[in-house]
Amino acid sequence: MTYDLYIGDRTFSSWSLRGWLMLEKFALPYRSHMLGLYSGTLAADLAALAPARLVPVLRTPDGIVIGETLAMAETLAERHPEANMWPTDPAARALARWISAEMHVGFGSLRTQCPMQLLHQFQGLTPSDSTLADLTRIETLWSLARNSAETKGDWLFGRYTLADAFFAPVAARIAGYGLPVSPAAQKYVDLTLADPAFRRWRAIGATKTYDPMPYALDLPTALWPGPDILPAQGVESGTPENTTCPFSDKPVTHLMQMQGRTFGFCNAFCRDKTIADPAAWPAFMALL
Repeated sequence: MTYDLYIGDRTFSSWSLRGWLMLEKFALPYRSHMLGLYSGTLAADLAALAPARLVPVLRTPDGIVIGETLAMAETLAERHPEANMWPTDPAARALARWISAEMHVGFGSLRTQCPMQLLHQFQGLTPSDSTLADLTRIETLWSLARNSAETKGDWLFGRYTLADAFFAPVAARIAGYGLPVSPAAQKYVDLTLADPAFRRWRAIGATKTYDPMPYALDLPTALWPGPDILPAQGVESGTPENTTCPFSDKPVTHLMQMQGRTFGFCNAFCRDKTIADPAAWPAFMALL
């Protein structure tokens, strides 16, 4: 009963992020597969998933292929009613679908001027009038959602729903370009950036390097504006406190130093995703 999710990139693919959050946040079993979004192999990689031509793509356990995140969301909600992926109140549920659909097809100026990137915060960007209009509309939708929330909580509809998965890349754009929003909207952006699942997605993305860098701008940058990252670094030698990797339970081969202590991992990827954001990984933090 495992889904297969085909994604394009973690640092830059906003659509892939939405699809992944639908599975990760609602604890649905899945395997993720990376396709060549920037390598020129995307069409060939998607050939077996026709008629899909964009990421993400979902294959259900019974072999049905689904493209477009709106279709993925409705299919998952239909198959897993116990997960309560949409609000249960009919009016709130209708609004959640509405604003998610508007996000899916709208806000073209924001998307164009501020492509999602999770590396740093660009400094000094001047939003266009149409981008500012997009931000105003987004804040209106977020306010409507919070006012219709059926439960207490800080997410759009109180508890986390599919609407939050759809708007996570919007929050990332606001953060990644330092865009001007109200305190209430900024609080929601900060909540998204602090979400453990979002942090894990970003940490995995940070293990990849790019040459050339997609969507580069000739602007100064500052550190990513999410929660402070605990400092850690890879080391070549030392005696780790653990003999097996916290993620796989396999013998350690790669080392990391943090707070004067040495920890081991089974490969470079496990080590590097932990270095990128140690607090994003409960299995590692349990060692601490």
